[in-house]
Amino acid sequence: MADWYTNFVNSGVGTTVTKQLGLPRPAVLRRYEPGQPLLPGPVVVGSAGQGRLRDTVTTVLRDAGVTVLSPVTADGDTDGEKYGAIVLDATGLTGPADLAAAHDFLAPALKRLRPSGRVVVLADPPAAADSPAQAAARQAIDGLTRSIGKELRDGSTANAIYVPEGAEASVASPLTFFLSGRSAYVDGQGVTLSAADVPTGQDDDRPLGGKVAVVTGAARGIGAAIAEVMARDGAHVVAVDIPAAGDSLAKVANAIGGTALQLDITADDAPQRLVEHLKERHSAGGRKGADIVVHNAGITRDKLLVNMDAARWNSVMAVNLQAQLDITRALLDSDALNPGARVVAVSSQSGIAGNRGQTNYAASKAGVIGMVRAWAPEFAERGATINAVAPGFIVTEMTAKMPFGTREIGARLNSLQQGGLPVDVAETIAWLSQPGAAGVNGQTVRVCGQSLLGA
Repeated sequence: MADWYTNFVNSGVGTTVTKQLGLPRPAVLRRYEPGQPLLPGPVVVGSAGQGRLRDTVTTVLRDAGVTVLSPVTADGDTDGEKYGAIVLDATGLTGPADLAAAHDFLAPALKRLRPSGRVVVLADPPAAADSPAQAAARQAIDGLTRSIGKELRDGSTANAIYVPEGAEASVASPLTFFLSGRSAYVDGQGVTLSAADVPTGQDDDRPLGGKVAVVTGAARGIGAAIAEVMARDGAHVVAVDIPAAGDSLAKVANAIGGTALQLDITADDAPQRLVEHLKERHSAGGRKGADIVVHNAGITRDKLLVNMDAARWNSVMAVNLQAQLDITRALLDSDALNPGARVVAVSSQSGIAGNRGQTNYAASKAGVIGMVRAWAPEFAERGATINAVAPGFIVTEMTAKMPFGTREIGARLNSLQQGGLPVDVAETIAWLSQPGAAGVNGQTVRVCGQSLLGA
């Protein structure tokens, strides 16, 4: 599936027509391909406040083969080399006056940003501020980053990373993710890091090499894309879906060299059956079972709340939320997760912003976010992580069946002016599943092109 309008406006005829009519012209996004460089151009790194992470950032970029440039002034050379990315280290802000340095660095730099460029701002978490003035300055970074994302054009994005004292070793993975093509449809987002034991020596081409990844709802759509990206990155995928989807599930598993497991995740014995499968098939050589679990399976049973019967409500809660709770608890209690395990749950933009006619769905997806946040400390104690991904409007076979007007409005109401693709969700999940993402825990990352709905 693809966003037909984006393809059209970037064709010869489409470019002419949209120019004449003054229609929006969404860009073709820079998406990840194995073997490509991290960025198509150099990075300029600047600072505001104390900038305690600047050396760390520079080292990460140079280790990734990226050229690091010094900032230009507002009246400096505007005809020089274009930037592939702009990185602002805004750690150490003490009050609103320090934000002037952010403006002085960003304003001239943004004029030189290439198409599909990246802006990443690093800052201290507002919650850890020592004074109201410091909290105000730190929180201002959120508004700054989101607004930059809305101002950028040509497929460029802006995101923020909040780095508390002691979490400096966790910076590399989120920084390179936000700079890469993997984050093509992630815009205006912020991730707060935690101190963690981050392994070194990760293979950037196959970061999931040797891992066993369970993906529920893998027979089609976003689930199939997740399975494909996981396999591309080196994981052996256990593709799970209901027996009725057995043929499609087998095709997905066979195409990626994975294993198909037919399982109704709402069945009373589903958690135990999954545990037994993992221990029987994937526990050799000191392994316990799974390294990665992706809770992707989900259903919709839409109806206005006043007209919704109990069956619609209960079925959505059972698949979208209760099954995730039951399976995760069973995996933890049975010790079927390997050390350093990664669990990623699929939430939704609806769980953040709400949606008319989807009270059951929105409630279940909001519940997923609460589940992830509450479980993060227990996972951290085990050296593991649990996070959520919240997709916005993603172009799938399901959205293709929506009324034309509803579909097009949903696809355009974001900073990138287009619908995302299943691979965009899959890339974010695959990143959160990497060993290097050990410092990202209890977070929810929206994959929505910075939708205008919700926060």
